[in-house]
Amino acid sequence: MKTTKSIVKATKTSLVNNQVVEHEDIDVLAMLLEDKRSAETKRAYQGDIRMFFEVMFGTEPTREAMKEFLGLSQGQAIALVIRYKGLLIKSGLKEATINRRLAAVKSLAKYARKVGHCNYALEDVSGEKTKSYRDTSGISQEEFKKVLASVDRNTQSGKRDFAILLLLWTNALRRGEISKLLVEDFDYGSRSLWILGKGKGTSKERVEIPKATAEAIACWLATRKPSTLTGKNTPLFVALDFYYTGHGLTGDMISKLVQRYCKLAGITKKMSAHRIRHSSITSALDATDGNIRKVQKLSRHSKVETVMIYDDNRNEAQGEISDLLADGIF
Repeated sequence: MKTTKSIVKATKTSLVNNQVVEHEDIDVLAMLLEDKRSAETKRAYQGDIRMFFEVMFGTEPTREAMKEFLGLSQGQAIALVIRYKGLLIKSGLKEATINRRLAAVKSLAKYARKVGHCNYALEDVSGEKTKSYRDTSGISQEEFKKVLASVDRNTQSGKRDFAILLLLWTNALRRGEISKLLVEDFDYGSRSLWILGKGKGTSKERVEIPKATAEAIACWLATRKPSTLTGKNTPLFVALDFYYTGHGLTGDMISKLVQRYCKLAGITKKMSAHRIRHSSITSALDATDGNIRKVQKLSRHSKVETVMIYDDNRNEAQGEISDLLADGIF
């Protein structure tokens, strides 16, 4: 990884005859990735940018290929990226995937322009129209009770999984938020957790948890050896299988355990950790008679409009109006 000193050196310029002269080439992609906090975001950007160069230039994003791309004129660059978008559409990718891959290329150009290595912008390349949260349905409270009942709480893994399922339901946590929890983030006395919320950088926020959830977490921790609970950055939830024992659970692992218990409970709908979050938010709206502001505190959505989508889907207003219109003509 480049040091701050090397980055400064790489970007030093001088003014000669009113022209900017570069003293040293810089690795724009490496600097763009360094500018991202999340390791997942870095991997996604790197993969999407590599895909773009492999498709459009027949090579990985080498410095030479990068220089060729960033040296295009405004019109050439837009035409190239629009052609790339067309190929993505033709390949049958979903709108959200296409937009993500385009966003990575746009970010590369934007960053390169900011550091003086590109003279164009790609804002005129529009993304595909998508509708977020089209399906916020999940399972009912009664169905979730069946999921909890399918957990064998006499086993160590059962105690762990029961605590995770409760966090997904009672606090509507995201799987990524759960996977990042550390032992030191849990305070049984105040029944609280400090979580790294989505889009919050390194700033943790405190959330209160119900007594039952706090007791479930404490019960899980009691199964672990004291020596495994000490030290900084100790994961709250760890794997117990032979190959990954002691390693923190990933988001995928959490979704897989959700799918396993839902299947045991006889839930036929395709489920995931995020679907449990959807279910929790919808049930919270039911329990509060549609109090969107209160439920926003639970879901921690930055925009109240997002919670309103859940409420609209919950009320199924469109279906109700369609039935009224049908009754008027038959």
